[in-house]
Amino acid sequence: MTTKEFAKILQDKLTSEYGVDLSVASNQQIYRSLALICRQMMSENHKKFQSKAIGTGAKQVYYLCMEFLMGRSLKVSLFNLGLNDVAQQALAAADISIDSIYEEEPDAGLGNGGLGRLAACYLDGMATTGICGTGYSILYEYGIFKQKIVDGWQQERADNWLPGGQVWLKSHPDQAIEVRFDGEIHENWDHGFHYIQHTNYNSVMAVPSDMYVQGYDGKGVAKLRLWQAKAPDFDMSSFSLGNYNTAMSKNANAELISKVLYPNDNHVEGKILRLRQQYFLSAASIGDIVQNHLSTYGTLENLGDKVAIQLNDTHPTLAIPEMMRILLDECGFDWDKSFAICQKVFAYTNHTVMAEALEKWNVDIFKMTLPRIYQIVVEMNRRAREELEKAFPGDEGKINYMALIGDNQVRMANICAYTANSINGVSKLHSEIIKESVFHDYYLFKPQAFKNVTNGIAYRRWLLASNPELCKLLDETIGEEYKHDASNLSKLNKYADDKTVLKRINEIKLSNKKNFAAYLEKSTGQSIDPSSIFDCQVKRMHEYKRQHLNALNIAAQYLYLKENPNADFIPKTYIFGAKAAPGYYMAKQMIRMICKLGDLINNDPAVRDKLRVVYLEEYCVSLSEHLMPAAEVSEQISLAGTEASGTGNMKFMLNGAITLGTLDGANVEIADAAGKENELIFGMLTPEVNNLKQVGYHPNAFIMGDDVANAALNFLERGWNGENFHEVTENLRSNDPYMVMADFKDYRRAQADLQRLYADRETWARMSLKNIANSGIFSADRSVLDYARDIWHAPVVK
Repeated sequence: MTTKEFAKILQDKLTSEYGVDLSVASNQQIYRSLALICRQMMSENHKKFQSKAIGTGAKQVYYLCMEFLMGRSLKVSLFNLGLNDVAQQALAAADISIDSIYEEEPDAGLGNGGLGRLAACYLDGMATTGICGTGYSILYEYGIFKQKIVDGWQQERADNWLPGGQVWLKSHPDQAIEVRFDGEIHENWDHGFHYIQHTNYNSVMAVPSDMYVQGYDGKGVAKLRLWQAKAPDFDMSSFSLGNYNTAMSKNANAELISKVLYPNDNHVEGKILRLRQQYFLSAASIGDIVQNHLSTYGTLENLGDKVAIQLNDTHPTLAIPEMMRILLDECGFDWDKSFAICQKVFAYTNHTVMAEALEKWNVDIFKMTLPRIYQIVVEMNRRAREELEKAFPGDEGKINYMALIGDNQVRMANICAYTANSINGVSKLHSEIIKESVFHDYYLFKPQAFKNVTNGIAYRRWLLASNPELCKLLDETIGEEYKHDASNLSKLNKYADDKTVLKRINEIKLSNKKNFAAYLEKSTGQSIDPSSIFDCQVKRMHEYKRQHLNALNIAAQYLYLKENPNADFIPKTYIFGAKAAPGYYMAKQMIRMICKLGDLINNDPAVRDKLRVVYLEEYCVSLSEHLMPAAEVSEQISLAGTEASGTGNMKFMLNGAITLGTLDGANVEIADAAGKENELIFGMLTPEVNNLKQVGYHPNAFIMGDDVANAALNFLERGWNGENFHEVTENLRSNDPYMVMADFKDYRRAQADLQRLYADRETWARMSLKNIANSGIFSADRSVLDYARDIWHAPVVK
């Protein structure tokens, strides 16, 4: 398409939607018009892609996840449609900067962190590689939350993203699905047929809206179907009687389900709402999948051959008993046939060994909220126990541990492990850990089900769309094939000793750092030095991710520079970005400590030219697109054996940052791919961590005799300006669940190595090049093809 043709399409859209000319249109009108143009094209491409898929009988893949962290869509949609250049030129001709239009779009904050972003990357990967993929989630009216830092404390504000984001969504009220909660179940038999009657239930309508994800430079398009909760009808009789509150509250209760991502569940009401959200997503999605299949094939007999459903973590587990409900109650299949279909279609991805993610629901809450689903789970549990008794005769302890119901709880992870044909971890290390620990008994029971698919990222967003200068160098050295297939990045390896290329890599990084510093100053007023080392730790705020290990070292460096004002020290800017879950007190204390430490350092004339701390408020996908090209050090410092994979580590690597990390999650594979000598590795290995846990971990054993550790802890404990951080330091001295103190000394060694290596600019550039060149394996295209080959058995639609 020529620039002139695109300019005409844009003008036509502005005229039809707003009755304005491009020369007088507001940025918001231009943004919405561009979005509508992209949406229309992607919708048409999706129809063509699906009809081709149905024509060839291709398998449909459905990806169920409670969150999809989509970020902004305009830039990447134009990019993948091949329209970014003509759009830029058409706007430039009218003296409009396309970047100012991109800023009009809110981030679709329908996710919390890595899990949601991974789901979004996989839609991109499926679309690009030609897998028929549909994602399912909830259309949260308010996303995760907008983070405000006030005097060091995180405050949560409503993230009202829909007014600006709605333009990407096409609603289909005619395809709504009824979801039933509460009530009583009555069973009866008639001429050998089993009938279920559900009475006194509360209905909620799930109304779908669709959003499209265009594959890069290809014909594939993925669809994300988001469910919005609506009351089935308005209670006119109550309203007419003047009971306005009753009439309104019925509506409000129904619509609460899709109001906010992850309600705070440290109280009973929050737990019930969370359970309702999970069943709402599962029931609506399974209802839709079954209807789609019936409209294509007219039977469910072949469901297992034509459909693959991936449960992303335990949140959508209820899709399994819901599928059983439809097959048993609505289709009249017997139990064995229904369960065999479920075993064939469902696969489960585990994302963490953390206890909170292996969800368990109180039996009383579950039974009251989902009475029929509870009955089905009880029967599944009875049959599972019988089967397990045959596999492990007389081993009551093992059977009780593996059961789907136990200790008055319904166990989501066990429902998945018992039913799914595949159970996968998300990095080589993590997949081994789940076999050895949390799912060890299920591994003994069905070893063939356990797989690994290392996570991947939609690399074009963070490289092609975010780092044009690096792409220019890649185009000149290795050609443009890497844009289609990330494995071609490895061709850059042959330039590892090319001094001209290494010099260019350093120049590009400095230019990106200057861009980020300018962006930061403009958007927040904070000023940073582009010639300092940019050391970044951006991810959810959580004790296991150990942001407090980083902060403890910053405190130690601060004390060292105060005592040694003339020390040889390359200036350093530490950049943090993270949200804490609203009910997670210790994580909020860690944010306060980092922010207050930053204030102290940044306002101290003796050190602020050598040390600076920046806390990025409201860290999100679009902010990461600015940061990744500028980052030089990627802090991935979780305790070995706790991080399943990580994907931020992959985005940093792709942009040439050096990983400073433990051998945890995908850091292991990053170090293998780029070479350990091109990363800064520290800390205990997973077996050492496990041994230390077994003999009993006492943080004081590591603090005693370590003057630096003692001084840093005492300094933070005493505090300054009337504030202290004794809750964090007390936790580190007495409990330290993630062994910060055990790794602190080696972490300082790695930080000292970093200073030494960074001083040699050519060596650092070579390390950077090696990371870029070997990051191709971490593409989402590769991940979804692994799933398609090993788990879904879904062919690519040519």
